[in-house]
Amino acid sequence: MDNRQTFHRERIMSRRRLLMLLKPIDIYSDSQSDGPSRITNPHSQMLHHLENRLKVHNDAINFCQNILCRKPVEWKSIVLNNLSQPIHDVDLVVTVGGDGTLLQASHFIDDSVPVLGVNSDPTQAEEVEKLSNEIDATRSTGYLCAVTVNNFEQVLDNILEGRTIPSKLTRISICVNSQVLSTYALNDVLIAHPCPAAVSQFSFKIKSYDQPCPPLVNSRSSGLRVSTAAGSTAAMLSAGGFPMPILSEDLQFMVREPISPGETSSLMHGLIKSHHDQSMDATWFCKEGAIYIDGSHVFYSIQIGDTIEISSKAPILKVFLSQRLQTTVKKLEEAHLQKKEILCKY
Repeated sequence: MDNRQTFHRERIMSRRRLLMLLKPIDIYSDSQSDGPSRITNPHSQMLHHLENRLKVHNDAINFCQNILCRKPVEWKSIVLNNLSQPIHDVDLVVTVGGDGTLLQASHFIDDSVPVLGVNSDPTQAEEVEKLSNEIDATRSTGYLCAVTVNNFEQVLDNILEGRTIPSKLTRISICVNSQVLSTYALNDVLIAHPCPAAVSQFSFKIKSYDQPCPPLVNSRSSGLRVSTAAGSTAAMLSAGGFPMPILSEDLQFMVREPISPGETSSLMHGLIKSHHDQSMDATWFCKEGAIYIDGSHVFYSIQIGDTIEISSKAPILKVFLSQRLQTTVKKLEEAHLQKKEILCKY
């Protein structure tokens, strides 16, 4: 690389302003219990495992920060729990944690700032097998995290030098009584009674501007889940949904555990199609209710008579994705299609 190329490279990189968002993590210190009690404590194996997880996570933070110190970029790091305002005036957000960290960070990011996720503590298959009779040693799947410490610097350089571009992921917009909620969902939305043992009662219909509307569906169930394509491989897939192409703009919905759906059973699961400009209108009929966004940490309370509109009209989120994710989702789609073909034969 000659001097002119070097100057151009540094000039490009020097314009970058980075914000590193860190996963908040509980601290399990040796001071919590002395040596003998740790030996006899039936939970000592789990505590030891959690302490190792903390060390690995902190090592990943230090590793990434040391790399940033060597780059001609302006950067700072913040623990995610200390973030309270929308993120502006940065060129890139780097999250260090797992998928949950990136999801939580996305609630503070509009469609102008791209995100790179670092999986700070990937699951180790050998460790999971070794400890399977004692604890569950699996960690975040890291689907949305493009890198680990092993390739962080390489991918970061590619981003800073413009050799790679982010993907545009669809998010969910929610309106309650015609008021748009300030938080957009990257993974999914769950509308349910706050008590998991209680019945959720609501009605919904799919609204389309260029096609006849399906009939109104009345439901007594354990709730209604709506996911994006990015979230279709999470809780939606576990509940019997299907994986969607990661860049799809459609939304997938499913009524959870419907009670005696009868003739409307075929309407309990489907798509809200973006190319038909569709949205979902729902009305809540319980005294209490909640809209959970990307998990349990962010929620909005609702009450009887409240109306909810769900659509894909939210600002997109720019995320740098790994090729591994594209391959994984494609395999899941193929497996789903094969299963569907087998069921159709019977």
